[in-house]
Amino acid sequence: MSIAVGVRARANCLGSHIGAVLARDGHIVSTGYNGTPHKTPNCDEGGCTRCSNREMYPAGTGYDMCICVHAEQNALLSAARFGIAVEGSVLYTTWQPCFSCTKEMLQAGVLGVRYGEAWEPKADLKDEYHRLQGYFPEGVKQVDLPVGAESHRPVDQS
Repeated sequence: MSIAVGVRARANCLGSHIGAVLARDGHIVSTGYNGTPHKTPNCDEGGCTRCSNREMYPAGTGYDMCICVHAEQNALLSAARFGIAVEGSVLYTTWQPCFSCTKEMLQAGVLGVRYGEAWEPKADLKDEYHRLQGYFPEGVKQVDLPVGAESHRPVDQS
């Protein structure tokens, strides 16, 4: 989990900094952080309309306008780009995965998820989210983040 925290330092999203690590047989096979797609301008360079215009998109809205790729997706996609198998791996992430990332990890054969910070889906989706998580053979479990690494929000560097 400490490595996932380190990886999230590369995140350039203006909303959240998330890091992910895929490990198989005790070895890291891929890492990812949230940000814009490969070879596109970063969020902090105006690459994502939603991130650049946060006043237009109240919290929890405008995700169809967000071009950022989640940390978990980037870990899976980076492995795919370089021909690295992820089936049988465990994903470590600093933030509990969303529905889409959960589905993608299941489809890729990830065995389990360990996450730092938690969130709860809307009440009407909670049962379906937890049912989906139940398909991981090694489960989805919250673990402690290293001391001082609790926040997924960008640090003001001014």
